Amino acid sequence: MRMKEISLRQDPDLRKELALLARGCDFVLPSRFKKRLKAFQQGQVKFSEQPYISPTMSPAQAKKEEPVTPALSESIPKFYFPRGQPQANINIDNLISKIEKIFSQFPDERVTLKDMGLVAKACECPLYWKAPLFHAAGGDRRGHVSVHKFVAMWRKVLQTCHDDASKFLHLLAKPGCNYLEQEDFIPFLQDVVDSHTGLAFLKEASDFHSRYITTVVQRIFYNVNRSWTGKITCSELRKSSFLQNVALLEEEEEINQLTEFFSYEHFYVIYCKFWELDTDHDLYIDQRDLMRHNDQAISHRMTERLFSGAVTRKVHKEGRLSYADFVWFLISEEDKKTETSIEYWFRCMDLDGDGVLSMYELEYFYQEQSQKLEAMAIEPLPFEDCLCQMLDMVKPEIPGKISLRDLKRCKLSHIFFDTFFNIEKYLDHEQKDPLLAARDAETVGQEISDWERYAAEEYDNLVAEETIPNPHCNLDLDEYEYVDDFE
Repeated sequence: MRMKEISLRQDPDLRKELALLARGCDFVLPSRFKKRLKAFQQGQVKFSEQPYISPTMSPAQAKKEEPVTPALSESIPKFYFPRGQPQANINIDNLISKIEKIFSQFPDERVTLKDMGLVAKACECPLYWKAPLFHAAGGDRRGHVSVHKFVAMWRKVLQTCHDDASKFLHLLAKPGCNYLEQEDFIPFLQDVVDSHTGLAFLKEASDFHSRYITTVVQRIFYNVNRSWTGKITCSELRKSSFLQNVALLEEEEEINQLTEFFSYEHFYVIYCKFWELDTDHDLYIDQRDLMRHNDQAISHRMTERLFSGAVTRKVHKEGRLSYADFVWFLISEEDKKTETSIEYWFRCMDLDGDGVLSMYELEYFYQEQSQKLEAMAIEPLPFEDCLCQMLDMVKPEIPGKISLRDLKRCKLSHIFFDTFFNIEKYLDHEQKDPLLAARDAETVGQEISDWERYAAEEYDNLVAEETIPNPHCNLDLDEYEYVDDFE
């Protein structure tokens, strides 16, 4: 600003003409004005090139003063590694030579899926990476993998992916995709069904393969896909325990010990529960079917919300839920302490989708609970009193509004949800000692989960029933026609 004022003072005629022009005068000659303006601009450039000298600065100090060079961006170490941090001591050529040595043991240096376990170990990968490695090298097209195809593929992976999560995602994902969708897991899980000793009895029951795979896929997305996008990213895979469970498949012969994803007993419980509701056995249920779950314990209003699309990828034809949707429902219903289940039920109760549960929404669900209690000859607690109890329990940050963050911070979210839409569990909580409930809240994560406890009890009950004489389901699946599970 100072520089501009000095330049204008040096040319008062130009200042006068600019002032006249600003007032709307039209007698300023354009050619003269352009010359004056050009001269003014040239003088301003020359002035700006001169270094500024303070009145208190001596000429000697002015000469010594030099501009400070800015810090180079290259001096900041790289801290973001979306595909893992590169390892300085890895020798790719040595790894490739080990792989080539394994291939040399087979005719024409070609390996089938049956023998890919040896190649997986040579790659320093868990055993059950064998199917992803086989398919990523094009083995699914020819039935075998040549050494040249495999080495070219694996060398690229080693050069671009630097941790297990990025490698596994690269092997399973479609070309050009940096995420995994549900169908990407099918070849991997089919190999687990075909080759794991704990699932050997399923070889004769091929109809159960797709049902088991569907269940495991839904459990993977339930636990890993924390963003609810239907697309598992490398970051989500890295933060989860899924790859550790995949590595345990090699060490654990008893598949039911892997309760987080692969347990056959858990699948059996989920599928039998669905079978009881799906009377026509087309792998879809409607609202009337779901209302029969657990003797109509879930309220009608909550059932309507489940079919509204609040927690499902899509609303199926004629407003029905698929078997995949039921997997999410049952796990969320039986264990309301996990982050995914809290998000699941919060979405259902948030009628207007504004991200908070208002007093109106809580009253909407509690009205039906009160009516059920009256029908059972039990005097319900007035809504105002119930509301005070819930607010004292949750302690929301914003008075009168309960957020998802409030419920995740609260150790008693399962009691909160059951109060508003599950009459059976609500009564159980009411009859339980409050001190015992508080003690249970403190031990969350220190023992088996509510889901694992439920699945173990239900599996024992199903096995003990006379209608199912053995622990492996003997339902006659040939009697029914099924649509494709993976649509």
